[in-house]
Amino acid sequence: MNIKENKKNAIAFYRMAYEGNPKAAIEKYCGGTYIQHNPHVANGPKGFVDYFERMQREYPEKSIKFVRAVAEGDLVALHTHQIWPDNDQYITMDFFRFDTKGKICEHWDSIQQIPKTSANPNTMY
Repeated sequence: MNIKENKKNAIAFYRMAYEGNPKAAIEKYCGGTYIQHNPHVANGPKGFVDYFERMQREYPEKSIKFVRAVAEGDLVALHTHQIWPDNDQYITMDFFRFDTKGKICEHWDSIQQIPKTSANPNTMY
């Protein structure tokens, strides 16, 4: 298990899909099985592709910044800052599991909108 390579590949996979090429991301970084835990996305590679293609059509101006990546064993966690239309901002934590061949095979995420005000001066990232 190559943790450094998994971190690099998780970022490349998510960036490629988010920026509008989810089919290529699945072909390059997924091992054929893709177990999805986000209730808004259908299970499997097709569900992933369909979701990201729709997001690209509906929100082509969205952007993502990868704040940090943390890896342990076969898991990689990505902490991102996303900006959507009308400066609608989100923090996400995405977890990807890699199979024994170094391919992404499972995904979990947690998404939180950045509020307009905060009780402290710290960013969410």
